[in-house]
Amino acid sequence: MMDRFEIEGEEVLDGTAKPSGNSAHVIVPKRWRGADVKVVRVSEPDPDE
Repeated sequence: MMDRFEIEGEEVLDGTAKPSGNSAHVIVPKRWRGADVKVVRVSEPDPDE
């Protein structure tokens, strides 16, 4: 069962966390540089990745 979060913001972006060294990253538009951003995981990670 998922938790529900309510966040007020300016814009929503759907994306996928991609491998990056020993971590993962999500690419956002360049115009977001310097902005405060929140990331919410909405599915279980793929164990094969």
